[in-house]
Amino acid sequence: MKPGYWRLLESTGQQKKLQGVKCICNQLSLTTKIDAEHPELRNYVRSQGWWNGDSDFNFSEVFSLSDDHLACCSGRESLEKQGGDVSAQAMIDVLRDKDSGVCVDSESFLTTASIVSVLPQDPSFPCVHYFTGTPDPSRSVFKPFIFVDDVKLVPKVQSPSFGNDDPAKKIPRFQEKPDRRHELYKAHEWARSLLENDQDKGQKLMRIMLDLEKQGLEAMEDILTRTEVLDPAEVVDLFYDCVDTELKFFK
Repeated sequence: MKPGYWRLLESTGQQKKLQGVKCICNQLSLTTKIDAEHPELRNYVRSQGWWNGDSDFNFSEVFSLSDDHLACCSGRESLEKQGGDVSAQAMIDVLRDKDSGVCVDSESFLTTASIVSVLPQDPSFPCVHYFTGTPDPSRSVFKPFIFVDDVKLVPKVQSPSFGNDDPAKKIPRFQEKPDRRHELYKAHEWARSLLENDQDKGQKLMRIMLDLEKQGLEAMEDILTRTEVLDPAEVVDLFYDCVDTELKFFK
C-alpha cells in the first residue's frame, strides 16, 4: 500500500465485528464540495486537459492518480472479504495482498513500511502497534510495540546521522547522496536478494520469520486478554528485542 496506515479498532485483542469498514490511503478526500479555491484553478486544469469543463468539478478525480483510486478500492474490498471479523493477523494479510494491488512492488513504486494498530476501547488495555520498519510487507515482519515510559530506543532502525556533513545541510545542498539505510533495512535487502536468487533458502528464511511474527502476535493477544494491568517494565524493550532477533536470523 502507498504511505499511510491502517487502524484496527477492537474492544479487546479478540476478533470483533466492526461497524463498517474504512480505508485510509493516498486518495484525495476532497471531491465536489469546495469552500474556497484559487480563482484560476478551473481554468488551469481545463488547459491541462484534466477536466472538460462540462461535468461537475471533482477535485479528487482531477488530481488523483488512477493507481491511488484503485489501491483504495482494493483495500476496502479486501477488508470486506473478511466479513467484518477483523483481527491483527487479518489486517496484516490485507497489507500483504499483492494480487489486489494493496501491496505494490514494481520498478516505479514500492510499498513503504507498514503499520497495524490494535486500539482497545477499554482504556485499561494498552494499544499495540505492529511495525515492519522495512518496505514491502509481503516480505517483512510485523513487530509489536507498546508506548510506555522509558521505552528502549532502537538505533538499528534509525537512519544514520551525518551531523554538519549531511548534504541536506551543506551549501549548496544535496550535492552528494549518502547511504541513509539503517541496519535492519540493509539486512532486509539481503533477505530480499536471497528470496529472488535462491528460492529454497529464501522460503525457509521466510517461514522462520513468519513464525517469529506469529509468536509476537500470540504474546500480544495474551496481554490484551489478561485480567491484570500490564507492567510497563515488561514491554520497554519489546520492539528492541524483536528487531534484534530478526537481525540475528537475517545474518
